[in-house]
Amino acid sequence: MQKVTAVAHRGDPYRVRENTLASLRSALRRGADAVEVDVRLTRDGVPVLLHDRTLKRLWEHDRPVLSLSWEEVRAVTDDGVPTLADALAATDGSRVMLDLPGTPDTRDARRVVDVVRACEAHDRVYYCAGAPAMLAVRAADPSAEIALTRSTSAPPRAALLAAIRPRWLNYRFTLVDQALADRVHDDGYLLSVWTPDTRRSMRRLLATGVDSITTNRIDVLCALRDGGGVSRREQARRTG
Repeated sequence: MQKVTAVAHRGDPYRVRENTLASLRSALRRGADAVEVDVRLTRDGVPVLLHDRTLKRLWEHDRPVLSLSWEEVRAVTDDGVPTLADALAATDGSRVMLDLPGTPDTRDARRVVDVVRACEAHDRVYYCAGAPAMLAVRAADPSAEIALTRSTSAPPRAALLAAIRPRWLNYRFTLVDQALADRVHDDGYLLSVWTPDTRRSMRRLLATGVDSITTNRIDVLCALRDGGGVSRREQARRTG
């Protein structure tokens, strides 16, 4: 039975501020196989780790990051917001999922791809977001590994799949049941889910045979997975 990939959502946000280097390091120490981070661009085109459009929630500055230069972001957050290059250096050797929460065009996506290549991280980085962002990534990097994010259980259109060529389908965890898991696997894709944080939800998803779980509670997921979060009956069914 293949081991489920445990992905830390924005690092270890229950303990350390999300999308910071300290949060990523904490998640990896707690057993994460991969970390998921959000990437946006500054006004001068530097990819940085930030989920929200503005700095308000995390850094108490109600200004869009796109309106600030990288030096201005550094100044108003006291060097708290890392660049993508910093994050790739801090996670050297580990898998990194890059979520692109905006809707980048191909030029913006290429800036992210160029940093990944410059950091020699292409083989351990993969990308997730909705169709517009993943189309931009595919145009910027024909060899990129992509997890197409889905917020509906309806199958993606064949033309969309042909254009994006994802390796993964990435579903909101509440949408995933055994039928959806079987369909995704029968269609030849890996199945990732986001973001269950309760033990009950994690156990249910482990039992369906998902390939990857992204969570804010990485230590809980690793304990369930490594300590037998799936019953022997379920393990026999999945490997039979």
